[in-house]
Amino acid sequence: MNNYKIEPGAYLEGAQLAGANLSGMDLSRANLTGADLEGANLEGADLSGANLMGANLGDANLSDANLGDANLTWKNLEGTNLTHANLTRANMTDANLCLAKLANADLTDADLGGAWLNGADLEGADLSGADLSRADLMGADLTGANLSDANLKGANLEGTDLTGANLSGADLTRADLTGANLTGANLTGATIPDGTIRDRRNP
Repeated sequence: MNNYKIEPGAYLEGAQLAGANLSGMDLSRANLTGADLEGANLEGADLSGANLMGANLGDANLSDANLGDANLTWKNLEGTNLTHANLTRANMTDANLCLAKLANADLTDADLGGAWLNGADLEGADLSGADLSRADLMGADLTGANLSDANLKGANLEGTDLTGANLSGADLTRADLTGANLTGANLTGATIPDGTIRDRRNP
């Protein structure tokens, strides 16, 4: 790994770690700004509080990784495996998560404002309280996802599968739901695109 020091709080700005095996490593609070981690194996790694702003994690394996409170703004996460990952309170503003695998991930209170999630797999993910304002979720799979109290103002949900999703209390003001599947979705207390509040579950 080019003699990089892998440890909590490590300074790895711009590090070339493409394809590296960092599974289970403790990189909490590390500075990985602009680092190249494309295709890296970070399964089960601790990246809590790490700064990954502008880093390239395309096609990386981050399944079961801890990314709580991490900074992932302006990040390339296209096709990245984040299955079962902990992303609570993570900052992913304007991140590229197209085709990312986020099934059963914990994104509670995460900031995904303006993020690209086209075709992403978010089945069973916990997005309660998350900020998804202006996010592009076109064609994403949100089957059974928890979006209670989420901010979806102006989000693009065109063609999104929301079957059985929990959208109670969510704000969908000005959201585009064209072609979205809301079968069995819970919209109790949700603010729908026209600004009105639903008082029942979707049939």
